[in-house]
Amino acid sequence: MKKLTSAPATVTIHHYRNLLAAEGIRSEIRNEHFGSILGEMPFTDTWPQLWVVNDLDYERALQLIGDDALAESPAEDWRCARCGETNEGQFAACWSCGAGAE
Repeated sequence: MKKLTSAPATVTIHHYRNLLAAEGIRSEIRNEHFGSILGEMPFTDTWPQLWVVNDLDYERALQLIGDDALAESPAEDWRCARCGETNEGQFAACWSCGAGAE
């Protein structure tokens, strides 16, 4: 099982899942109800995630949902030069202090 993507909107994840299901690719949605704990953990950790059940379907699934998923998925993590906090790669600014990525 491989994580395909995450998104801030549940409707986006369900749309992606429907696209995959139409092509016979099994997937699971995780963290769908984590929005209720927003503030207790980093907000991106509460986003719903789409996971492809069969690893062999991963590349095809990426093709089906297009570049949108790649844009939503993290790049390399980076450490803030100002406060030292670790941030996920998709963020251009530190979630803790707001300083920009270098």
